Amino acid sequence: MPFYHKLGKIPHKRHTIFKKPDGSLYYEQLFGTIGFDGMSTNMYHLHRPTQVKEIRGQRDVTPRVAIANNMKSYRFHGFKVKPADDYLDSRIPVLTNADCTIYLAAPKSSVKDYFFKNADADELIFIHRGSGKLRTMLGNLDFKYGDYLLLPRGIIYQIDFDTDDNRLFIVESRRPIYTPKRYRNWFGQLLEHSPFCERDLRAPHEIETIDEKGEFLMKIKKQNEIFDMVYATHPFDVVGYDGFNFPYAFSIHDFEPITGRIHQPPPVHQTFETDAFVVCSFVPRLYDYHPESIPAPYNHSNIDSDEVLYYVDGDFMSRNDIEAGHISLHPAGIPHGPHPGAVERSIGKEKTEELAVMVDTFKPLMVTEQAMEIADETYHKSWLE
Repeated sequence: MPFYHKLGKIPHKRHTIFKKPDGSLYYEQLFGTIGFDGMSTNMYHLHRPTQVKEIRGQRDVTPRVAIANNMKSYRFHGFKVKPADDYLDSRIPVLTNADCTIYLAAPKSSVKDYFFKNADADELIFIHRGSGKLRTMLGNLDFKYGDYLLLPRGIIYQIDFDTDDNRLFIVESRRPIYTPKRYRNWFGQLLEHSPFCERDLRAPHEIETIDEKGEFLMKIKKQNEIFDMVYATHPFDVVGYDGFNFPYAFSIHDFEPITGRIHQPPPVHQTFETDAFVVCSFVPRLYDYHPESIPAPYNHSNIDSDEVLYYVDGDFMSRNDIEAGHISLHPAGIPHGPHPGAVERSIGKEKTEELAVMVDTFKPLMVTEQAMEIADETYHKSWLE
């Protein structure tokens, strides 16, 4: 994230002597990406962060693809994904390509028996149901309904859930996730026309420094396999850090919609971007104020991207028979638009209360076997009059 954050104790200069109260050294670690050219953070550990005691094994978690070349519009009933006790087991891949995988998850239990690190991908976790605390090596973040949690690749974390009723929409990105470039000046600061600014982004606010030796199970995802590795010291032994590479939270409720006299295109809803896909937030907003405007979106062709819409809450004006937790997939190459009657219903309406997350990918998405278990096979016919 292109803004500076500091938490805990750090020395005056990088790569210099930094002593503990007993006179021994803290251990510095550079946590960075893109070969020392991307965003980075310098952290300081009580113990060497390199002490591996054992590698116990690995398991394949490659998404099982049912449809590799898809030209059919689908609706998936997301809330039909069954809850699971374990956080990693609860993550069900629904759609995937070479750049990203979209998961649904309904974890019932907090992550306490192990630590998780995704070494391949940034993770964007949207909290549809639930609240709790994200605990990371770089500090903790409280979360609740409507929050996006952005975890850069390599972050070690656990999640404490307040209850067993949790629903997550997760985008795993093998490309770095940033705020949209057109919202930032050349220094990286979010501009005045941006629908959110830095004060809306919540950086870690408390740092745990745990001085423990023993056996600490780390589950590390690498190339679609999860490795069980045992470390000799607790991974949350950081006393302080500073830099630009850290997890943060952003509430969809803090996204300020951009409106106009006539219908605005989807890019006005953009919240995050990579060079392979974008993420947009649809929030309650006033409709267009031209006296002859049609608030419903016009028919449009997805020539270059697959469109995924995850319906969170509210009244979804452009769709018939849509409920919270549904996911629609409109593949590239064919036009789509409002359902029959939606255009007429929208005329004269002054506002919408819809809440949804959209992911548009520039490479086609493949449909997984698990997705087909919750798929509506007749959705592509729902535009017939």
